[in-house]
Amino acid sequence: MSDALFAVSPVDGRYAAVCSPLREYFSEYALIRERVKVEVKYLIALSQLQLPQLQIDAGKFDALRSIYRQFTPADTEQIKQTEKTTNHDVKAVEYFVKEKLEALGLQKAKEFVHFGLTSQDINNTATPMLVRHGIAEVMLPALTDVINKIESQAQEWKNISLLAHTHGQPASPTRLGKEMKVFSERLRSQLEMLKSIPHSAKFGGATGNFNAHAVAYPTVDWITFADDFVNSLGLTRTAYTTQIEPYDNLAALFDNLKRINNILLDLCRDVWSYISMNYFSQTVKAGEIGSSAMPHKVNPIDFENAEGNLGIANALFEHLSAKLPVSRLQRDLTDSTVLRNTGVPFAHTLIALKSLLKGLNKIIPNTQVISADLNRHAVVIAEALQTILRREGYPNPYEVLKDLTRGKENITLQDIHQFIGTLQVGDAVKAELLNITPENYTGVNLSN
Repeated sequence: MSDALFAVSPVDGRYAAVCSPLREYFSEYALIRERVKVEVKYLIALSQLQLPQLQIDAGKFDALRSIYRQFTPADTEQIKQTEKTTNHDVKAVEYFVKEKLEALGLQKAKEFVHFGLTSQDINNTATPMLVRHGIAEVMLPALTDVINKIESQAQEWKNISLLAHTHGQPASPTRLGKEMKVFSERLRSQLEMLKSIPHSAKFGGATGNFNAHAVAYPTVDWITFADDFVNSLGLTRTAYTTQIEPYDNLAALFDNLKRINNILLDLCRDVWSYISMNYFSQTVKAGEIGSSAMPHKVNPIDFENAEGNLGIANALFEHLSAKLPVSRLQRDLTDSTVLRNTGVPFAHTLIALKSLLKGLNKIIPNTQVISADLNRHAVVIAEALQTILRREGYPNPYEVLKDLTRGKENITLQDIHQFIGTLQVGDAVKAELLNITPENYTGVNLSN
């Protein structure tokens, strides 16, 4: 029987296949592997300082790097077994690396593993490394697929005139392509903002002051060393910290992802509404069932699935961004257990992105329905008529059109044409007014 059937969370159960790419970055295995990587890279960096008591031949560096490059699930199990004794996860990693050094004949270097560090120097570098790679390798490609799909639909549907709705009421016509473009532009803007947020790390010892480093080797420029080391990991070092990184940039990243999800949620609700109005139909897959009771149903389940998962993701991103920057004095442990859930909102976001893309690939505009609904609401050209009459200095044009149209949705284009015939304006202006229809009153085609 599949273990997925007994998973507490659907991200590891029902949606395990969708979420599996994130295991490389947000699993316990991934975190332990990354901690090992930081410990080994730190040891190599220390050895390049030419400290009298730490001499490692450069020819051994590749063998050292193989400790994390060839890291296996069996190595993780070994570390987890050690943790049962230590009751400290990072100390178990330290002991593992020390054992590997002995196997490489580097016993003399053992005590420089984790030298001068606290566990958060490892955790607060490993975690942002994982987040950075998880976003770059999994989340951005999935989000880009959605954006590209929206943009292709925006281009394909750029000439489809559409009845707009403001406050749920018929409003000045728009174009379907432009309405899709609204979402892709918003998403691209937030995507650029997301890329600009630094991935920050802490690296300065037990309370951020390099106490142990400085007392052991007071002549070493530990600030420059730490800056260079953290930069070599693809991160930016936060200079002033307590025992932990303040997480401000990580909070900004989570808030940014929340905004992206809100845009996606907004899209889901709009498309859902268009489907309910029959503006969109959905392709039907053989064998699928829309309702257990109503055989005719083709429900917008992909957009509903996406909306639900986006909501869960945002609730977690909200908690992460609000909680992580807050810690008592120089450190409490609340950030540790919270950070272990970092992958969960990413997983729900990924599920949503995949569902949304699936849904977008199903929808087809019902152009006849869209056109018929637009032309049934001839009153929406009232704005156009009163604007031209304003231009011509016609007395009280807004009030005249208001009396004609407000609350009278059953007015036809013929009724409006009869009204135009009564206006005291020149023939050229009348011809201009008569040429306006709900189909062509769509403004500038922004998609061109």
